[in-house]
Amino acid sequence: MKTPVTDVNHYLRSGCGRCRFYNTPHCKVNNWREVLVALRNILLSTPLKEEIKWSMPCYTYQGRNVVMLCAFKDYAALSFFNGALLNDPKGLLHKPGDNSQAARYMRFTQPGEVKKQQAAIQSFIKEAIGLQQKGIKVVFKKELPPLPDELKQKMKEHTGLKKAFEKLTPGRQRGYLIYFTQPKQAATRLARIEKCIPDILAGKGLYD
Repeated sequence: MKTPVTDVNHYLRSGCGRCRFYNTPHCKVNNWREVLVALRNILLSTPLKEEIKWSMPCYTYQGRNVVMLCAFKDYAALSFFNGALLNDPKGLLHKPGDNSQAARYMRFTQPGEVKKQQAAIQSFIKEAIGLQQKGIKVVFKKELPPLPDELKQKMKEHTGLKKAFEKLTPGRQRGYLIYFTQPKQAATRLARIEKCIPDILAGKGLYD
């Protein structure tokens, strides 16, 4: 059961509440709290509005998502929703996965890295806001990523799973497929699929 996160201070104190490590020393937010705070301080100095979406800090401009703060196992990240459109001559932005069409993120493991890249961060944010002001968005390819073998197998095992998945909107299907295929280990892919089966059968998307 997910634990509601009420604000960013709550998130920084206890985590996102999306896993069993919420409010424990094992929460990934604990590993990168200083980095996340340093990134947050930069974000708060911009015209972006701080909100909580999907139990994580999200920064919006005129109601539109621009960037999120994220804590992963090996690093903290500043993830731009339309990062693929940003000018990145130094290659500071990374794709979350091979099938990611819009999102791009910067990785950090030390507060000093945030300070070193502050000018680049501010430049990305300014450009991202400009894109929102102009209404420029990533044009998504319509074709969906291929179904991973683990999902095909689960569709054979679970009655109605294939039909339920096909009833989802293309955007929701894509979100699941990207999420399922990100891990390199088959066991991790399978665990993600099994965790999401109830939501798929209920007609929900990954972040609903």
